[in-house]
Amino acid sequence: MQQNISRKNICLFLSLACFISLIINFFLLHQRINLVIFFIFISTNILVFFYLLQFFSSKNFLIGSQIENIQEQINIINVENKKSQEFGAALKFKITRYDNLKKVIEDLNRSLRPEVVVNVLSATVYSLISNSCGTALFYLLDNHCQKLNLMHSIKEDKQLAIFSKEGDIFDYWVLRHSRELIIEDLKNDFRFDLDTVQSQEIRQVLSLISSPLISHHSLLGLLRLESDKSASFNQDDLRFLSLVSGLGAVALENSLLFQKTQDLAIHDDLTGLYTKQYFIGRLKDEAKRCQRLDQRLALMMIDIDFFKQYNDKFGHIAGDIVLKKVSFLLKDNLNELSPLLCRFGGEEFLVMLSDIDKQRSLTIAENLRQRVEREKILLRRQNTSITVSIGLACLPLDTKDEDELIQQADKAMYDAKRKGRNRVCCT
Repeated sequence: MQQNISRKNICLFLSLACFISLIINFFLLHQRINLVIFFIFISTNILVFFYLLQFFSSKNFLIGSQIENIQEQINIINVENKKSQEFGAALKFKITRYDNLKKVIEDLNRSLRPEVVVNVLSATVYSLISNSCGTALFYLLDNHCQKLNLMHSIKEDKQLAIFSKEGDIFDYWVLRHSRELIIEDLKNDFRFDLDTVQSQEIRQVLSLISSPLISHHSLLGLLRLESDKSASFNQDDLRFLSLVSGLGAVALENSLLFQKTQDLAIHDDLTGLYTKQYFIGRLKDEAKRCQRLDQRLALMMIDIDFFKQYNDKFGHIAGDIVLKKVSFLLKDNLNELSPLLCRFGGEEFLVMLSDIDKQRSLTIAENLRQRVEREKILLRRQNTSITVSIGLACLPLDTKDEDELIQQADKAMYDAKRKGRNRVCCT
């Protein structure tokens, strides 16, 4: 606009100069001035005219250049301002992310249950990094067989099926290298064969980030976010995922150690069955529940016949083998009935079966006795068979008191021994 105004002023000035020159020329003609003088005057006017025209054109060009420079500076300032706004927004987003770490730590410290830790970590990265889009997967590592097990998943598409329960090529890459993995676009990532990936998994994955959970140089599992769109994650996302995984690894290790301690406290070291103290507590609770719901409860007392002879003949290690074998048979034969199994002491075992009447309990006990009798155990290169005596008592038919229920089952078991062993007796 300023350039147009300058051009108008120049035109007006030149027009005025021409007009004045014409008037003067007209006056001189009428005064009959010498033609040479007239020609000189006209030439001078023309020279002055072109000089003024060049002068104002130069000024106009200079002003135009200044306007372009100013406009260029304005554009640079606008670009820098836009970058500053984007940086401010990104910084605000990062601050929001890291502010949430305090709540994450509080949630992790609130419980020592592994499933709570897994859920908190998965939900945190899914909301703060993926913005609740795509899929979050949490794998735990089985150190005995070095296999991953899918413990938890969060999916944007609720109908999406996760078939790789033991991990895929990406997860085992993280497991093998023990470091973070980012894939911005799988189609352009030379480390993985796209055809192999697509043949292994039905769901489409184009970008992902994954971080191992490592505590005291021990790999516990991995946390992974994925998307069916490319460029869904960047390096900042990976750094935040790694930070959350580091915090989560400590919490997960503590929860696993606590769970292991609890398991050791309520399980027998040799057989893996529940301890006597824990079993009696569960028996009391279950007895009250069955009485409240008017249900039946059966209790079996099991004793290995002539167990001392195995120890004397084959040694105590052989006796441990027998105890483990009987424990396995109890679990295997009664698995479908969801029993509560206990090593009551020495070579005695207790079995609690809920909501099963006395007649069916007798059938189950007899089938169990026959299964044990048929089983062969190799002790010092000798095939040996064992037998058990089983005593059975039921609540509320035989008694309504859980303590007396154990006494009744124990009494029935001793009746089976007096009658020749390898049999089932009930009160």
